[in-house]
Amino acid sequence: MQTKKKDIRALTKEQLREFFEKNGDKAFRGNQVYEWLWSKRAHTFEDMTNVSKETRAMLEANFVINHIKVDTIQRSEDGTVKNAVRLHDDLVVESVLIPTKTRTTACVSSQVGCSLDCNFCATARLKRMRNLQPDEIYDQVAAIDNESRLYFDRPLSNIVFMGMGEPLMNYPNVMKSIEMITSKEGLGMSPKRITISTSGVSKMIKKMADDETKVKLAVSLHSGIEEIRNKIMPFTKNFPLTELREALEYWYKKTKSAITYEYVVWKGINDDKASIDALVKFCKYVPCKVNLIEYNPIDDGEFQQASEQATNDYIVALEKNKITVKVRRSRGKDIDAACGQLANKS
Repeated sequence: MQTKKKDIRALTKEQLREFFEKNGDKAFRGNQVYEWLWSKRAHTFEDMTNVSKETRAMLEANFVINHIKVDTIQRSEDGTVKNAVRLHDDLVVESVLIPTKTRTTACVSSQVGCSLDCNFCATARLKRMRNLQPDEIYDQVAAIDNESRLYFDRPLSNIVFMGMGEPLMNYPNVMKSIEMITSKEGLGMSPKRITISTSGVSKMIKKMADDETKVKLAVSLHSGIEEIRNKIMPFTKNFPLTELREALEYWYKKTKSAITYEYVVWKGINDDKASIDALVKFCKYVPCKVNLIEYNPIDDGEFQQASEQATNDYIVALEKNKITVKVRRSRGKDIDAACGQLANKS
């Protein structure tokens, strides 16, 4: 029976060096191959032009490169680009390139489907099929970096883990991908340009702080009132606001890094004074800023964007309390690439 070949990108540089030594070659060959796999982004062993044919054949016999394939690319009228990314086992995730005048941001996925059950999000309806591997996350970023250079003549400037999945439910792989993205041997990006967005997995926020990650933290909050938050995000019954607050205070104490709250205002759900007051109160616990996000409907009409007036009431209350607030207009709505819309319709 043929044994399944190992994905070569699961090996560390040291393991690659050992492999070559065991097979009668020089250890430095491992460095060469490692560079091809990561910074040169080789898709096949044949791409490794400064490695001998015999060595390439040996690699082919022992390993595979489970590289992603960008199946389809959709371009929005506002410049946003959405990739349908096919994985080696034929599952598909989506990632998005969001351009502005000063930056291009990659919004990447960390799971196929999602571990959570937020009622307003299309991805949550897919259920989690599996976690993405570090190289699959890395490949999404590398593909978007290529597109940024091609379409906008500049490299990728920022990364947000706000695509499909809850990143903190795939913590080891997400952290490994960030290690490679920020490594000089990978994409060499600054961790300060990377934001992990979580729905509030308290114990993993503490772990991030303990691990001294240099990335930024965003939390999908959507309500400072327990009952409302539990209704729109049922899984949060396991992560009450008191626990979340304590985890965020711990994060700030350890990292001195302010938190961003992602917050959608919905008609008849959290567009009242009590909800505004609760958010203001929650914002006072830890230095933060608030992104008020335009809602993108996902077909059934249970959730509807609140009125302009309701959004303005939030802005007035937050600014009056000296809390930084921005309204984030959705990008890529015409290609289902906006917040909460990623659901593999392709």
